[in-house]
Amino acid sequence: MSTAETTAGRGIAAVPAVRYLPGLLLLLAVGVLGTFAQNGLRSLGKATGTALPDIEYVLWAIVIGLVIRNVVGLPALFRPGVATYEFWLKTGIVLLGARFVLGDLAKLGGFSLGIILIDMAIATTVILLVGRAFGLSGKLSTLLAIGTSICGVSAIIAGRGAIDADDEDSGYAIAAILALGAVALFSFPAIGHLLNLSDTQFGLWAGLAVDNTAEATATGAAYSAQAQQIAVAVKNTRNALIGLVVLGYAAYWSTRGGRTVAAGLGGRAAFVWRTFPKFVLGFIAVSALATAGLFTKAEVTSLGNLSKWAFLLCFAGVGLNFDLRELARSGLRPLVVAALGLVVVAACSLGLVLLTSGWLA
Repeated sequence: MSTAETTAGRGIAAVPAVRYLPGLLLLLAVGVLGTFAQNGLRSLGKATGTALPDIEYVLWAIVIGLVIRNVVGLPALFRPGVATYEFWLKTGIVLLGARFVLGDLAKLGGFSLGIILIDMAIATTVILLVGRAFGLSGKLSTLLAIGTSICGVSAIIAGRGAIDADDEDSGYAIAAILALGAVALFSFPAIGHLLNLSDTQFGLWAGLAVDNTAEATATGAAYSAQAQQIAVAVKNTRNALIGLVVLGYAAYWSTRGGRTVAAGLGGRAAFVWRTFPKFVLGFIAVSALATAGLFTKAEVTSLGNLSKWAFLLCFAGVGLNFDLRELARSGLRPLVVAALGLVVVAACSLGLVLLTSGWLA
């Protein structure tokens, strides 16, 4: 390494914020390239009179990021900034709260809660039974059930500590959930268009059935802006249950040699608060401000545009953080078990949405 390179490296290390800049610029470049790809394909179709598919920038950004990560590779210089994609996801969700009034949010959350509870029961039962049939350990099956029924990777990370699972099991579970999120991202919009689902129906379905928050948000966005908004609101309802669900699993495994849950009401309440996704509260707070009329119409539009930019960085990061080699190392059994759970939950939630979504009218 040259003296200049060494000096530059020390400068980056000495100023922590600068470490994020290369990765942030890469996120922005991939996201913008995704929008150019969508607009370019659309323009090409118009110019040639060809009925080309209108592929949303969300999918383009994720695919471009995935190709970069798995073909070119992601040098260490870019990793700190690229790893911020979850921050941009949470920021985008909070800002999106300006699009909702509390009355609509409560109605949507109350409606979806019943379906969520049904899906949770089905996902847990299916995955635990199939996991046993495939010879998976009880804790790995539990992590897959937590990730499928609540909020993907975040729930698995919370569950790992709560039930004292090892790093290998959590790594397998995370790889399986991320892989299925990618499958859902590309397959759900195609199924939605095939069934001619409305934006509301598709948003409900994506929020109910897609495991990871980033992929659920991206799946909704790949269908329409309104579908994305509905998917985010419903997914936040699922996310809000993480503390209680993980607490329940922790209590169960504490009787079977797992980690013991903190005793007493105070300890349990602290556990629930520690695992609760705080960005959900931010989403509700911004919605409350919008409901109170503290934002002008122009300000709501500006917040919506800012959320789109935040999501742009997030979606680019989804692809850039997806390493196919890690998935290959995790083996097929956890993936097959989680896939069966996803198929069952997706089918059940879609049926329930088609039967009951008219109640939201």
